[in-house]
Amino acid sequence: MGAEAFVIDLGLGRGDSEAAYERPWRETVPRWFTPVLVVVLLLLGSGASAAPAKPPFSALLRITLGPADPYLITGAGRLLTQTNGLITAYDLGTGTLRWQAGQSTPVYRLRIGEGLVLMQPWTTTGASDSTSAISVATGAKVWDNPRSVITFTGSDTLLAVTGTRSLSGTNRRVQGLIEVLDPGTGQARWQVRVPSTAVVLGVPGPADSGTRMLMVRDDRTARLFDLSDGRQMNVRELPAANYGPENPVVAGGVVLLRHPGPSGMEVSAYDPVTLRELWTMPADGTYEVRSCGLLACFLGQDGVSAVDPSTGDRRWAEAGWQAVTERGSALLAYPDSDISRPVGLVDSATGRVRVDLRGWLPMPGSDSSGDLLVTREVPAGARTMVAVADQVAGRVRPIALLPEDTGDCEAAPGRLVCRSTTGELVVWAYDEAAGAG
Repeated sequence: MGAEAFVIDLGLGRGDSEAAYERPWRETVPRWFTPVLVVVLLLLGSGASAAPAKPPFSALLRITLGPADPYLITGAGRLLTQTNGLITAYDLGTGTLRWQAGQSTPVYRLRIGEGLVLMQPWTTTGASDSTSAISVATGAKVWDNPRSVITFTGSDTLLAVTGTRSLSGTNRRVQGLIEVLDPGTGQARWQVRVPSTAVVLGVPGPADSGTRMLMVRDDRTARLFDLSDGRQMNVRELPAANYGPENPVVAGGVVLLRHPGPSGMEVSAYDPVTLRELWTMPADGTYEVRSCGLLACFLGQDGVSAVDPSTGDRRWAEAGWQAVTERGSALLAYPDSDISRPVGLVDSATGRVRVDLRGWLPMPGSDSSGDLLVTREVPAGARTMVAVADQVAGRVRPIALLPEDTGDCEAAPGRLVCRSTTGELVVWAYDEAAGAG
């Protein structure tokens, strides 16, 4: 007969507590196990709940657009394109198509003025003389004019002219009749006839009263007109000079003219209201005068120097620069005549470099803060970085790499409008706070 097993229950009377029976006195796992397990569970939980990283750029709109087809970003948040004679307007904020309008002949570039798109058909011999105007808001055709319709810096006023040269540039050389147009009807509000040819430019009126038109004729007579009604305000004779697209120029509210003097080249300044001469100074070696914020910059053999246009007093100079261009209230400075590769973003009042831009290429346009956007100079075909030229921080602040196959871009608030290597115009939305810190 096999042995029987006996179990003797000693009960609780031997002095052990009931809890000792429910829980062993020695831990069955290492003490470090519990906190490590908690951390692992937290990490797993956070990883499962975290959203995937948002891409820095998202395509809002893709438009088939050839490399020669023009586009234009308007100040009202619209994108205008033309392809195969069809003009299309999009909302840059949403990508929504707003309107389309047919145009039989393609144009070289899109221009706007007084809320109108000014269409000048492009032919094999250049821009034609006729101009069609369509509404930026609706795309409806407003009027046609048999001549070139232009605007000038500082004013949206429309002038119908007959040009003698290219109509590009700050000033225009014209001939014959000049008509100031009513933007609503295209009819002439007033007109003035030029005996031979003349250069016209906009100059500021007194106390922000609006832009006036300065017409400098071949006989060196300068005549100042009120743009609203055509009244002649002042007239005077100016020195003999090479009057052209950039001479004379308005800088800091003063008219500046580069001209030969008794012993060499000089620059003279004139009050834009009275046409009274303010000062004349030697300018040997100066080949161009440009507006530099509130100052005037002399570009020449000795580099770039800036003067107060009201007095002629020098404010700063930089021998290592050969050119400057205005970008908002600042300047882009260039070491040579190639104005695609700046050395820096410069304070126009002091000449101090705010942001070093060597190795970076500026984009047209600006972000919502008015800041300049730049791309890193890279070999052809390589992806490039887009960044903000942060004047407050004094450095270039990267945003992100541009998407693949992206070509030239133009900046708008929260948007990049870029041509692609695949024959598209792409509107990219991006977070302007990206890359901060």
